[in-house]
Amino acid sequence: MKPSAPGIAQPLARYAAWRRAGDFVFLSGVIAVDPGAKKIVLGYDDIPDAAATLIGRTGEFSTDMKEGPILAQSWYVLDRIRQTMEAAGGQMSDVFKLVQYFKNLDHFPHYSRVRKQFFPGEPPASTVVEVSAMLPSADILIEVEATAWLPQR
Repeated sequence: MKPSAPGIAQPLARYAAWRRAGDFVFLSGVIAVDPGAKKIVLGYDDIPDAAATLIGRTGEFSTDMKEGPILAQSWYVLDRIRQTMEAAGGQMSDVFKLVQYFKNLDHFPHYSRVRKQFFPGEPPASTVVEVSAMLPSADILIEVEATAWLPQR
């Protein structure tokens, strides 16, 4: 249960990826960046092929160029949240609240399709906000923070 375990969302600066407070786990905002590789997820080519196919890669250049960035970033962010929850000893069903920040609210329907794959049952309570910019680059389209209830054993 180390807040810096491999595979989890990694902070871009000096802050924790997640913290426990009693039975609650709070995740910092997660963006589609691998700070170790200094790489931003820009589209389907930056995520595993199986994930790209699952979330909607069509093979049509114009469609994939338009939808690929938000779909790939959505998958990457939610998968990092999943991995972080597992590192904390939980699972996605323990997440009860998400705050989702978008540069463009028109991306929400695409993100929502991907989110259903990570939360196939009852979805978490959610807040959706449009913002003007996100760190570290204009290429970042979405940031998601999560709160989970995970009783200590």
